[in-house]
Amino acid sequence: MEPTLTADLERILRKLEKADLINVLVDRIPSSDLNSLLLKVFSEKTKSSSPNDLLKRYQENRFVHPAEVDVILLKKLEMDVLEIASKHSISPIQLSPAAPLGCASVLGSVDQNKVISALRGTEVVSDATNLLALHISELIKKNYSKNIRNQFIRFCTTHRHVRAQFFGDVPGMLPHFHLFCMVTSGVDEGSYSFEKQSLWEHIKVYQSIFKTLFGSEIEIILSERNGYKDTAGLVSRIIKHGQELSMNVSVSTGEPNKENQYYKGLQFTLKTVIGETEYSIGDGGFVDWTQNMLGSRKERLLISAIGLDRLI
Repeated sequence: MEPTLTADLERILRKLEKADLINVLVDRIPSSDLNSLLLKVFSEKTKSSSPNDLLKRYQENRFVHPAEVDVILLKKLEMDVLEIASKHSISPIQLSPAAPLGCASVLGSVDQNKVISALRGTEVVSDATNLLALHISELIKKNYSKNIRNQFIRFCTTHRHVRAQFFGDVPGMLPHFHLFCMVTSGVDEGSYSFEKQSLWEHIKVYQSIFKTLFGSEIEIILSERNGYKDTAGLVSRIIKHGQELSMNVSVSTGEPNKENQYYKGLQFTLKTVIGETEYSIGDGGFVDWTQNMLGSRKERLLISAIGLDRLI
């Protein structure tokens, strides 16, 4: 398949008089050789750089500047949310700042250009739930038999994310930002049992976070997505299960968005009011990442996250 070229790429290839260069690099040499080649290119490029060049690049690069946030308050908030999640049997984990190349685009169908791709087969983490899903899949392959896996696997983390899309000066749209993320893995046992239990476990954690730390309540909006045979039935059973648990949380339904391919079955959105300000502070939903990585339609995975910078 011929790659789609931007005007800039077409200009570069014309200048080099190598119209098929991208095809050659993609199809004719293995990834390890491409990595060796690019390492050499960047090594030679940096040899011609001066300290003044480095300062100029720092000034011009929006990804490398410090965040405008109170660091002490942010670190305290991180500790608080991780401790609350831990009390709900969600195990905290410290992730690497790097993920395998293609982590976001292969799993989450995110354009690779929205991610900072790196060398040595890596990219900068743009979605920690991708990396948590990879970690869980590796654990399952190493430690679980398909016939005896009957327990949930639950992880959470706080992580600084970097995303490459440019939003200009839109308030709240930052090149790097902190998220608190949770991921729960299990298997299908019928009657949406995993979906009902795991979703309300996540909601309990968020309810506890906002009640304990901010004295605020949360609102949940459930929206149908493609990926399940009966999405309306899935949503209604989850709402009913929340009522049976006496969750005491406001639940409403949003407009179905069957074009959204990231989540499967449903997406939930989190809102809260702190002081007099309303925040759409996070979301979550079911994804098929472990199904695809492990080759089993029985696998189930729930992910969710909230932004922390805006809560400081």
